[in-house]
Amino acid sequence: MIRNIPNKYTQIMLTQELDEKHKGLYDIIYLPIDPKNRCNWGYAFINVVHPVIILSLYIEFNGKSWRNFNSEKIWELTYGRLQGKEQLLKQLEGSGVMQQSDPCKKPLILETVEPTEKQL
Repeated sequence: MIRNIPNKYTQIMLTQELDEKHKGLYDIIYLPIDPKNRCNWGYAFINVVHPVIILSLYIEFNGKSWRNFNSEKIWELTYGRLQGKEQLLKQLEGSGVMQQSDPCKKPLILETVEPTEKQL
């Protein structure tokens, strides 16, 4: 789980930032959006393809400033209540999020790659 996301961040912006060094190493990312003000709620769910990748994400981002916008918020990576692609998808399907008509309000389910030894 990613916390303290500036509320003007979009799912695309977050994905682009993660993809600089971790493209293909996570298979789901979901940044919930408040339907009234169309801003995110300040957190996102991400599922990595191998547990060791969490360490590289933590080293690169945790405790760092956000690149976009002039925000005092700091990246915080924590374990989510749900773990694994299956559990996360089951929860999202049960919440109705997957039936949203606006693709910006839906989770991204991404293609992955096999992590290299260097990435692990």
